[in-house]
Amino acid sequence: MNEAILLLGGNEGDRYENLKKAVTLIEKNAGVVQRQSSIYESEPWGFETDKFFLNMIVIIDTKLSPETLLQEIHKIEKRLGRKRVGKEYASRTIDIDILFYNDEIIALPTLQIPHPRLHERMFTLAPLCEISSEKKHPVFQKNMTTLLRDCRDTLKVYKKNLK
Repeated sequence: MNEAILLLGGNEGDRYENLKKAVTLIEKNAGVVQRQSSIYESEPWGFETDKFFLNMIVIIDTKLSPETLLQEIHKIEKRLGRKRVGKEYASRTIDIDILFYNDEIIALPTLQIPHPRLHERMFTLAPLCEISSEKKHPVFQKNMTTLLRDCRDTLKVYKKNLK
């Protein structure tokens, strides 16, 4: 089995319900959820909109290769109404990113692991630190607590009381 750490988020539709459905579909099609963070609300990162995001982290055990896992994630996103338009950041019903796959470093045209911007984003690091603070980034050789402390992102991230 392989450990994959995924970031789920979205800011369109019923945000909470979309996260719940995504977790269910991940369990059905990608791997067994071992741990999941609380849900966090955050300002949009990389573009302007008044619709805040809900985000969470799930850690799964998966038999899928990284490439096959990415294909399954794209199917889940599409099933939940995600429409990919260009390469610009935009509002979306659901977005699922592979942050880590074991401790592997993967650099393919369609897949980069660890996620290349995770250390720049409070909305990723806050829930990640909640459930895997000592996880070491295989490129930077720093744990998540250190990356959170050093992060320069000033956008607001709030833990929600949902579950």
